Amino acid sequence: MEYEQIEGASTNYNEHFLAIDEKICELLHQRKEISKKSIVFPPDKTLASLANVYGLQKEYLESVFTTIEMEDSFKPKVVPEEFKKYLPVLKSSEKRGVMYTVTFIRQYANASVVYLNMDWDENSDSFEVGEGPDFYELFIDDSYNCHSEGGGGTTGHMSYNYIISPALPDDLTGIELIFKESGWPFNKISTGFELTITLG
Repeated sequence: MEYEQIEGASTNYNEHFLAIDEKICELLHQRKEISKKSIVFPPDKTLASLANVYGLQKEYLESVFTTIEMEDSFKPKVVPEEFKKYLPVLKSSEKRGVMYTVTFIRQYANASVVYLNMDWDENSDSFEVGEGPDFYELFIDDSYNCHSEGGGGTTGHMSYNYIISPALPDDLTGIELIFKESGWPFNKISTGFELTITLG
């Protein structure tokens, strides 16, 4: 993908900038490998120290690290095409007073669509929506790309849906869906919440 020249930007790009930019990309790759897809955002004290040492604005560094953690959101999003079948799942797991359930998977030629349902007793003190993670990311393994299509619900119930590409096999044996609290930038204070649902 080509980007238009930013208005007012200098066109004097040379080997000095290239050498620096290559190093930046190398370091981004190293950070990605070390984090293993976990969200690792520098604490405020570290950001303030880095900003002071390198003469940068702390807010600027926050935006840089936020963008680093959002790499998956820049990947091309697959649109499911050619519906094939429903795969029944009906797997549940209870955690922190919430019942998490995957009832079925929609199979398409190029993708699968998973629905995560959350149900809880709206009168229970064991779970407060405002205190729990309000957004989850889905991980399987490096063979699959997963992205959320959002969700919604009512008091006592929420549902999120995710597109997985390529499509999951019809035989779901050994497939694990790992739902993690998204953390930054959606929720700056991460609880480290993680839920695994084994499909087969």
